[in-house]
Amino acid sequence: MTRIVHILRELGRNLARHPGTVLGSILSLTLLFLLFDLFWIGSMTSENFYRTLLSDLRMELYLPEEISDSSITSLNREILSLEEVFSAEYVSKETARSRLEQLVGYDLLVGYDSTNPLPRSIIITVESDFQNVNDMDLLQQRLASLTGSTEIVYSRHWLEKAENTRSIILQLGLLLGGLILLTILFNSANNIRLMARARAQGFRQMALLGAGRIFVGMPFFIEGFFMAGASSAFGWLIILYGRSKISLAQFEIMYPPHDQVIVYCVLAGLLGSLSGYVGIRKLLKNG
Repeated sequence: MTRIVHILRELGRNLARHPGTVLGSILSLTLLFLLFDLFWIGSMTSENFYRTLLSDLRMELYLPEEISDSSITSLNREILSLEEVFSAEYVSKETARSRLEQLVGYDLLVGYDSTNPLPRSIIITVESDFQNVNDMDLLQQRLASLTGSTEIVYSRHWLEKAENTRSIILQLGLLLGGLILLTILFNSANNIRLMARARAQGFRQMALLGAGRIFVGMPFFIEGFFMAGASSAFGWLIILYGRSKISLAQFEIMYPPHDQVIVYCVLAGLLGSLSGYVGIRKLLKNG
């Protein structure tokens, strides 16, 4: 109990002796954590936007003329049995004509009632786990062998560009996130080092009295945990305030659930404890 009281007393002294340093550290860490939070929200929002775009992705299979209308039901059932396929909608010549009329505003095939030139097709919606170029190409090949159709199309060029863009954003985001976390670590460690130098003589005296390194450094570990944890919480309070004031109708901004935010703040505190160790490591060795 005495040790706990001593640790808490030392923690209070450290905070009270350097209020400007503590405040400046919390403000700078809050800004850095806020930047990381915005990156987190931005990555979730962009991923949701990407998935929304993919939900409109369709593959269209044009049926050869030699396939009779009577066999289309069984063919459609075979297509639905494929694991990549979520749904399959048969579009007859008449339905295709009606949709074309809705699209352009008038009937382009007046006089072609008996010889409708539009092809029959099956519009396929692919399961979300298979909405990538590699799986879509494999599905295209399977459908070609199943139906004999040589005209199976989807927005391959657009999907390929979307995947490349997503990959680049992810790589840049990981790099940016790593740099922010390293900046947080060394910023906090530097501030704790400055506060600890004023008590270097006290470290030596406590070491001579038999105090262990963990016991001597514990106030600074807790201080790092407090400053980083509080700063990450302040960052989310700023975001929650902004969330209540800002709304965008063009797209939905995604936010992490509350339990993830709590875990994030705890992990931020542990990062602060690590920075506390980094900040006083040399002093502990010299002591």
